Amino acid sequence: MPPSQGRLATRVAAGILVTRILGFVRERMFAHYFGNSPTADAFRAALRIPNVIRNLLGEGTLSASFIPVYAGMIARGEVEGAKRLAGAVVSFLALLAAVAAGLGIVLAPVITDLVAPGFDGATRELTVTLVQILFPMSAVFILSAWCLGVLNTHRRFFLAYAAPSLWNIAWIATLLAAGGVMAGARLATALALGAVVGSLLQLGVQLPATLRLVRGVSPSLDLDVPGVRPVMRAWIPVVIGAGITQISGVIDTQLGSLLGTGAVAVLGYAQLVALLPVSLFGVSVAAAALPELSRDAATADHDVLRRRLGDGARRIAYFVVPSALAFATLATPIVGTLFQTGQFGTTDTEVAAGVLAAYSIGLLGQAAIRLFASGFYALGDTRTPVRIAVLALALSASLAVLFMQFFGPAGIALGAATGAYVNVGLLLTRLTRRIGPITTPADRRALVTVLLGGVTGVAAAWGMSLALADQPIGIVCLGGLGGFGLAYALVTYGLGHPEARRLAAVLRRDDTG
Repeated sequence: MPPSQGRLATRVAAGILVTRILGFVRERMFAHYFGNSPTADAFRAALRIPNVIRNLLGEGTLSASFIPVYAGMIARGEVEGAKRLAGAVVSFLALLAAVAAGLGIVLAPVITDLVAPGFDGATRELTVTLVQILFPMSAVFILSAWCLGVLNTHRRFFLAYAAPSLWNIAWIATLLAAGGVMAGARLATALALGAVVGSLLQLGVQLPATLRLVRGVSPSLDLDVPGVRPVMRAWIPVVIGAGITQISGVIDTQLGSLLGTGAVAVLGYAQLVALLPVSLFGVSVAAAALPELSRDAATADHDVLRRRLGDGARRIAYFVVPSALAFATLATPIVGTLFQTGQFGTTDTEVAAGVLAAYSIGLLGQAAIRLFASGFYALGDTRTPVRIAVLALALSASLAVLFMQFFGPAGIALGAATGAYVNVGLLLTRLTRRIGPITTPADRRALVTVLLGGVTGVAAAWGMSLALADQPIGIVCLGGLGGFGLAYALVTYGLGHPEARRLAAVLRRDDTG
């Protein structure tokens, strides 16, 4: 019997958690050496560009188009055909990645002016140099995304999502080795080279297991390989949808560059924290669900699809809602504990905390988007999520321009939060029309329980923060989060939330095992 969706999601979350913990170490060291300086702005902007290419040609886009077809072939016993499909897909990806990386290096000045129009002088020149160094990394990440697609289909989730830890380790090692002897632009250049090495390590650790799963796979650029054309037809709309998402991120960078020194960097610090629950719970649930949804869709059993989507939505809400409330309540001690060191001072902490609080408003929407989009992907519809994303982008960008006039970088985050809820609301509405109601009265009662637990957690966090006001900021952070978590767990368990009861059962099994 295959593992349950909850157990599979736990494997994804475990891999992501390892990566994210190292990511926080990485970012704390980055904050120590670069703070919110022009060099930090340049590095953030330069890293944004290859990430756009990586996300357009790999990761989520490849998973949405490749996994449903590949998993369907395996489920039907077409193992050799699935291997041929895997070989063709990786061949096309390698070709596209090489072309994209080459164009990125050549067009680095143009791309820099497009993404960060507010940069000039030395900051612009450094950004151009960093873009040229980092662009080859995007090609490596795309190949890594192919590995992720194969590993996910075969339920090897932990390796797929823990592999990026090596990228973080390469950053950390570079800063440890060079931070004491370099500074400014020289250190940023060394760090960019270290990031490229880290991407190679990330791919290297995934390849052996991937190749064992597709033993005998051979490269091919033949469009007539069974499954290739359906993958391509599904992939193009998904790429467009991912492009819209990336455009949203680029717009944030563009707007931040217009707000002056430090704005782009502070958005990056806040996003790193805000995206933790989105990755741990939204991405993990959606990633584990997509192969199973794809198998279910082959049976045309909408009851199974609705139940799986509803369970995923309830699980996401149980973890993401309290995370958002905790971030909003404890933004300053959280940011201070993570980043306040070296060049990152108390003023920087306050600014980043305001941005984190603004991002927290939209976390539930951001976390649920990928799950509901996966429902469409499993049904073979990759176009509807794109149309919805276009509308959400137009709204979020317009509101970001408006809100930044009053709230600075936090206004950009508020615009993104609003767009996320519009996106997920439209996805849920259209999906309900397609397969019927996804949420049940029990799910809505569970959401009320989550909100009651969250409000109780906020009160406990405030109380702990006041009691520990004279202590170092790290103690305030740990005490506040501990008080919040304990109160939330007790209330949701006492009111019978299914996820709280499931977690308690798991803990009891561990205690007796």
